[in-house]
Amino acid sequence: MPTRRSLSLPTAPTTAASQERYVIPNLRNACRILKLLGSTADGLKAADIGRQLGIPVTTTLRIMTTLHLEGLVRKNGTQFELGPVLIQLGNASLAGTEIRTAALPVLEKLTEQIDETCHLAIPCDDRSLIVAVQDSPHPLRAASRPGFLAELHCSSTGKTFLAFLHHDRIAELHAAMRLTKRTAHTLTTLSEIRREAELTRKRGYSLDDEEFNLGVRCLAAPVYASDAICVGAIGITAATLRFPKERIPEMATAVKAAAAELSRLLGYTIPPR
Repeated sequence: MPTRRSLSLPTAPTTAASQERYVIPNLRNACRILKLLGSTADGLKAADIGRQLGIPVTTTLRIMTTLHLEGLVRKNGTQFELGPVLIQLGNASLAGTEIRTAALPVLEKLTEQIDETCHLAIPCDDRSLIVAVQDSPHPLRAASRPGFLAELHCSSTGKTFLAFLHHDRIAELHAAMRLTKRTAHTLTTLSEIRREAELTRKRGYSLDDEEFNLGVRCLAAPVYASDAICVGAIGITAATLRFPKERIPEMATAVKAAAAELSRLLGYTIPPR
């Protein structure tokens, strides 16, 4: 009597080289397109998307048609923008994020203390992803909204990740990123960014001093998980009129305390000195 052979499913590849064998090229291109649209405020034409990403125009149009039918992008005239389905997916993803759940009462407490808008960011694709915002009572607010991806070199949370998470990769990231000089104050050279990262590590907080938007000052501090890895950053955003340089020590103390509290909630224990 013949024996029955057991069937086993192939195991997932474990190395980057082996993973590439399993990649579906146009699915990857679709992901690249969504990320590009997420970093563009005004939308893009299909031809511009294809040119920026090096995808043939015909292929780009087919991908955009599919994404449009699935609600992942929408069309505004000749421009493509991110679609409404991503809001649902994003909200579902955020709802299951442990760090966001733990951070909400910490952010609320911080805003009550300093009377300014604060936010939580996590690292995402070598950028800083805002996942929660606690608004101040002021009618005019300068903070980005949840889902916004900020560049590392000119945002306070991004600078935090450069200093405390990507410190050994600064040269690599600088070579790979197209650094936008958003204002006259934006730091873009490798020497400037390295110097800023060292200063951030020394004082325990980062500062966006009108580098992302003129008239806006931001400050952030790192959040650590139980394994002592930086997994997030708590930051505050305020107009320079309400957040002058004289308030930096006060704000830094409050933000660092909030980040330390969230780190403790995530199981991080501050090592003895």
